Amino acid sequence: MNLENYIRLPHRWRWGGMGGEDCTTYCASWVFEATGKDPAADLRGTYFTAEDAEAILQAAGGVESLVGARLTALDFRRVSEPRDGDIGIVRALTGFDVDGLTVKDIPGIRFGPLWSVMSARGPMAKKLDWTGVAWRIA
Repeated sequence: MNLENYIRLPHRWRWGGMGGEDCTTYCASWVFEATGKDPAADLRGTYFTAEDAEAILQAAGGVESLVGARLTALDFRRVSEPRDGDIGIVRALTGFDVDGLTVKDIPGIRFGPLWSVMSARGPMAKKLDWTGVAWRIA
């Protein structure tokens, strides 16, 4: 499956990658579609809330550490110039409340000059700030 077709699939938001995708499992599912290797296989179905996801991220040392450890364990290498289909860490608006906007570093999939990420409304592709961290998915 090509990347554009993957992004256009009717993904739905669900914590933990069971019956839908969150921002991290969305990227892991793309890696599986593209390579047959699932970097989130052992995480799927083990968490069901934002608090559970945050505990996993904290235990791993943050999103960059979690994603990096899982991708490098599958022999994907870090790159300084991501191309279409690569996984990178981007800054994205993830919510808001009375205290203001919440911006977090999350994994995204490079898609031309944009990054595709999973949102509560489904996948989107938009211009986001890249943190300079990415892995080649090949």
